[in-house]
Amino acid sequence: MKVDIHAHFFPDIGRQEAISFGFDQPPWLRIDNKGSGMMMDGDKEYRLVQSALWNSSDRLEEMDRNEIDIQIMSPTPMLFAYASDSEDATRWAARINDFAAESCETNRQRLHSLCQVPLQDVNKACTEVSRSMKAGHVGVHLGTHVTGRNFDDPEMIRFLRYCAEEGVPVLIHPWDMMAAERMSEYMLQWLVGMPAETHLSILSLILSGAFERLPEELKICFAHGGGSFAMHLARVENAWHRHQIVRQDCPKPPSSYVERFSVDSAVFDEKTLCFLLEVMGEERVMMGSDYPFPLGEFHPGEMINKSKVIDEKTRHALLYKNAVDFFGLDHE
Repeated sequence: MKVDIHAHFFPDIGRQEAISFGFDQPPWLRIDNKGSGMMMDGDKEYRLVQSALWNSSDRLEEMDRNEIDIQIMSPTPMLFAYASDSEDATRWAARINDFAAESCETNRQRLHSLCQVPLQDVNKACTEVSRSMKAGHVGVHLGTHVTGRNFDDPEMIRFLRYCAEEGVPVLIHPWDMMAAERMSEYMLQWLVGMPAETHLSILSLILSGAFERLPEELKICFAHGGGSFAMHLARVENAWHRHQIVRQDCPKPPSSYVERFSVDSAVFDEKTLCFLLEVMGEERVMMGSDYPFPLGEFHPGEMINKSKVIDEKTRHALLYKNAVDFFGLDHE
């Protein structure tokens, strides 16, 4: 059995409908023909996409071809709308989430979804995540920051505490990458910006002492293998021991907080995956592909499935057990 926890969808929302939510330059989907379309950022073409991104029947066919038994799909990050008016963003999130819930009705055993919330207004975010969980979502999908506010922000911590108390699993995904003006070529925003965004998000929780204030019951996972966190953990650890400014709000060595979160397996190389497992532990890594986007794993789960250095117990944990436990899926 294979569960893919990191996959995306984009509702079939056209330009006029998107504008009706109060956005000046909204994200929307231009469907060019039955099989393909273009993700649009206002008037700009953003990415060529195929129909499985919005059509659940086509998605299931591709899952069959890739031998994926269960997929947990999340809104495409450009849909977050954190910089928009909170009332508009709340209506927008509900539209996105209702589309996802309806899409999963195609096959409730194989398709599950994470909701999005208007995180710029935590009260509204709490209301929407509760509504969505009651509608069948299995967790919430968040960006790495809200208009520059990291997860050490008191309001972000308040939302995470609510998720812990309500039993809502959290997947954090990089978006709106830092220093975009310096990374306009060669996909550098994805190659440099995304790992850095995720690393920053994790460290903002660790070094601020946020994990000390959050319930241990919080289930939180970081996409893209946790970005550059694992590779640079020793650097952070060294700084914590040597510089008071690093440890002033963090009472324990940074490595001691690894047990508080999970990551996906989207690192694309067996040696890198083995290093990630060594740092995180096999129980805190779940198979994630970033389907169906261009930097995703071409055949989701293949690297884990064909690995000759991962034993069967670890393989089963990464491909299936960890995800079922994390998201509370009822699949035996």
